[in-house]
Amino acid sequence: MTENISRFPVAEPHELPDDLRDRVNAIADKSGFVPNVFSALGHRPRELRAFLDYHDAVMEREDSALSKAERELVVVATSGANSCTYCVVAHGAILRIRAKDPTIADRVATNPWTVELSHRERAIVDLALALAVEPNTFGEQDLDDAREAGLTDDEIWDVGAITALFALSNRIAHLTALRPNDEFYLMGRIPRG
Repeated sequence: MTENISRFPVAEPHELPDDLRDRVNAIADKSGFVPNVFSALGHRPRELRAFLDYHDAVMEREDSALSKAERELVVVATSGANSCTYCVVAHGAILRIRAKDPTIADRVATNPWTVELSHRERAIVDLALALAVEPNTFGEQDLDDAREAGLTDDEIWDVGAITALFALSNRIAHLTALRPNDEFYLMGRIPRG
């Protein structure tokens, strides 16, 4: 059912070009459902393809110095700061699973500035928030603080690239009034027995 997913037209996987249909179906096979973002962006296949390519380049890289949980931490913190319900709910589910912590996403999304985190996680979140919330004042001091906290230039770049991608994603979600899939709300909350 595609009602209320977006303010704009949506596309079902069978309506997508072959390459996108294969990518979306692979994600749906793994998660058990089609995340609404793909239906919402699917009515503009070139944009969906570009979004997925950049997403995979920064979020799925095997050689990233950031763990997959740390990457999701950036998404949830910046999406919370940007008041993006879709990204907080969807990536909050992924963060809970990757961090093996059923409450971390809620704590980070509601107030990323004061949530208790490890020293490294705090440095990652502070850097991401500096770029996400006040990009006009972002500068050398923010980079120096991140380096002093132990982040490498590659890690700093990764935090910045993820923050930038999800600034785009957050704004698209706001534009479209993108509704999170119901499945996301429970994922990672109850330990598997």
